Amino acid sequence: MSSQSSSGTTGRLAVLGAGNMGEAVLAGALAAGWAPGDVVATVTPSETERAAALEERYGVTVETDNAAAAGRAGLVVVAVKPNDVAKVLADVGPALPDGAVVASVAAGLSVDYFERRLPAGTPVVRCMPNTPALVGAGMTAVAPGAAASEEHLALVERMLTGSGVVVRVAEKDMDAVTALSGSGPAYVFYVLDAMAEAGVLLGLTRDVARTLALQTVLGSARLAAETGDHPVLLRERVTSPGGTTAAGLQVLDDHGVRAAFLAAAEAARDRSRELGQATK
Repeated sequence: MSSQSSSGTTGRLAVLGAGNMGEAVLAGALAAGWAPGDVVATVTPSETERAAALEERYGVTVETDNAAAAGRAGLVVVAVKPNDVAKVLADVGPALPDGAVVASVAAGLSVDYFERRLPAGTPVVRCMPNTPALVGAGMTAVAPGAAASEEHLALVERMLTGSGVVVRVAEKDMDAVTALSGSGPAYVFYVLDAMAEAGVLLGLTRDVARTLALQTVLGSARLAAETGDHPVLLRERVTSPGGTTAAGLQVLDDHGVRAAFLAAAEAARDRSRELGQATK
């Protein structure tokens, strides 16, 4: 891409920990315009087959030395498991080039957690993606650290737009983001499974019920996204007075489904706060 130069380290990207989410970030960066020759990913020494698969699939360099990879990059994505982050930061901190930006996709770890373990003044951007990023339909929120400028944020956002939609939030809102979009895919899959099971209960074959439920969820989300209409209006257009949909919605209300979603989000937010406190 024109904004990413292969000279020096400025335009180079290192993805430390190319697991599922790391691979999603990697694929998104390539979709956003990063050249494969400007991207390096890391895996553990035991993951030789995965390294070969990633190199074949994306044409990028895959290695096992996190410090060496970070030392050649202007943007470093930390995508290892949260329990491994402290060790990785201890390894890569001394190797970071001047001005390198560190982006974290490690769940539950604050910007402060990174800033205390990296050289003073390192620009850090905390990112909260979700699993649909694996198919380029993710939702990621980003929050800047003390040293992260508008330019640093824009760089991270450009990388992430290849894997979905990106929004900026204050870090204090990251627990709410985790509860809504981070955990949200599981809520949707829960509803999808329930709808499919309902179809089976009503006499449909499992394959037909699953197809009907899946396309209904997919199409409804697309309709909401493309029209921009409020969900209430969209719901009302499906709901005829005294009709089948009204009868179904009445049962959902009687069973407190809306209240259950609110309670689930609050529980997820509170658990995110607890996990964040435990890693300080």
